[in-house]
Amino acid sequence: MQAIFAQNALTPSGWQKDVLVELTDAGRIESVTAGAVAQGNKTVRVPVLLPAMCNLHSHTFQRAMAGLAERRGPAGRDSFWTWREIMYRFLDLLSPEDIEAVAAFAFMEMQEAGFAAVAEFHYVHHQPGGISYDDVGELSARVATAAQQTGIGLTLLPVLYRYGGVDQRPLQGGQQRFGNDLDRFQKLLSRAEDCVANLSADAHLGVAPHSLRAVGLDDLREAETMRPGTPLHMHIAEQLPEIDEVLAAYGQRPMEWLLDNCNVDARWCLIHCTHMTDEETGNLAETGAVAGLCPVTEANLGDGIFNGTQFRRAGGALGIGSDSNIRISVAEELRQLEYSQRLRDTARVVLAAHGQSCGRTLFDAALAGGAQALGRKSGAIQPGNWADLVAIDQTVFAGAAPDDGTLDGWLFTGDNGAVTDVWSAGRHCVREGRHIEREAIAMRYAQTIRNLMELL
Repeated sequence: MQAIFAQNALTPSGWQKDVLVELTDAGRIESVTAGAVAQGNKTVRVPVLLPAMCNLHSHTFQRAMAGLAERRGPAGRDSFWTWREIMYRFLDLLSPEDIEAVAAFAFMEMQEAGFAAVAEFHYVHHQPGGISYDDVGELSARVATAAQQTGIGLTLLPVLYRYGGVDQRPLQGGQQRFGNDLDRFQKLLSRAEDCVANLSADAHLGVAPHSLRAVGLDDLREAETMRPGTPLHMHIAEQLPEIDEVLAAYGQRPMEWLLDNCNVDARWCLIHCTHMTDEETGNLAETGAVAGLCPVTEANLGDGIFNGTQFRRAGGALGIGSDSNIRISVAEELRQLEYSQRLRDTARVVLAAHGQSCGRTLFDAALAGGAQALGRKSGAIQPGNWADLVAIDQTVFAGAAPDDGTLDGWLFTGDNGAVTDVWSAGRHCVREGRHIEREAIAMRYAQTIRNLMELL
C-alpha cells in the first residue's frame, strides 16, 4: 500500500494539516487521516496535496505543430479557418508511429503540468486520402499505447466525422483521414473498446460526434445510443462562421438547435460554447452538461470569450482542456479563463463570489466538471475515488497565503514548475517535477519532430 503524507491537503472537509493518504494496490484512495504522523521510509512526503485535474479535451497530434501557424498569411484576415488549412496539410505527414510518439509526449507534459487524466477527442483514424488501415483501429491503438507508456488516465473518445459542412458536402483534403459512415464507425468503436480494455481499470471509452458541421441529425441520434451512460463530447458554437452556417441551414443557432433536438444531459460535454445568447447560456446550465473550455487554445485561435459569469450564476458545470496543446498548463488554462472575463467586463475577480478566493473557485469548478466529463470517479481526496493527486511546492511562486491563497498563488502567479508529484489512479508518474519516463519519451519525440521538419 502506498502512503502520502501532506503538511497541507485540500479535502472535502476543506484544508487540513498533517494528512496521511493511503492508497490501495488498485489505485484508489483507501483512507484519509488528518492530524496524522508520518511513519515509514516508503511514505512520500509533500508540502501541499491537491486533487488532480482532468483534461477534458485534447487533440494530441496537434502538439507537434505548436508554433507552426504563427506567421501571418499573405492576404486577408487570419482566423481559425486559415489555421485549420495548415493543420490539415500537417496531419497528412503523420504516420502511426509519429502519432504515438507525439501523443506520449503530450500526455507526459499534461502530467508534469498537474493533469492526472485526459479525454482524447480522437478524430484522425485513417491514412491520407481516407483509406482505412488494415486494422481500422490502428490509430486508436497508438493513442492507447501512448497512454500506457505514460500512465495517464485515458478516456478515449473516437470521433464520428462524416461531412465537410452542414450542407453534407463530401470530405476534402486532410479531412478524409477523419471520415467514417456509421457502419465503419461502429467497427472502429468496437476496436477502440478492445484497446481501452487492455489498459488499466480506470480507462474509459466514450463517443464524440464531431460537430453540427460534420454530422447530420440522424448521425447524432445514432451516436447518442452507441454507448449509453458513457461520456458524449461534441464541439459546438466555437466560431462565428459556424453560427452563420448552422443558422442558414437549420433556422436556429447551434446551441439552440442542439438543445431542441437532442437529449442533452449530464453525460454530455459541449466543447467551447463560445458564442451563446443569454437564453442559450441559461438553458445549457439547466441540462447539467459540462461546458468544456479550452481558454489558451480559444485565445490562440481567436475564437472569442465564453459567457462565464452568467453560466456560473446559473449553476453551470465547466471544466478545462488543452485542445490544440500549443501550451499545456493547468494554471494557465484557469488563469486565461478568468482573465478573459476581466478583459470583457473591465473588472477584477469576476468568477468568484463576494469574499471568495478566485483560485479556489476556479479549481473546484474545473475539478468537478472535468471528472464528470471523463466519467471518472475523481476530483476529491476521499476514500473510494481514484488516487488522482498532485503535489505542489508553494515556495516557487510569489505571495502565497495559507490555504486558499495557495491556489491563488499557483494559478495567478505560478506555472508548471510548482508541480512536484502527480499520481494517476495511484501510478506515481511525476516525481520531483519530472515524469519517470521523460528521457525516453522526449528522445523519441525529438526524433519524430526532426523527421517531420524535413518533410515540410
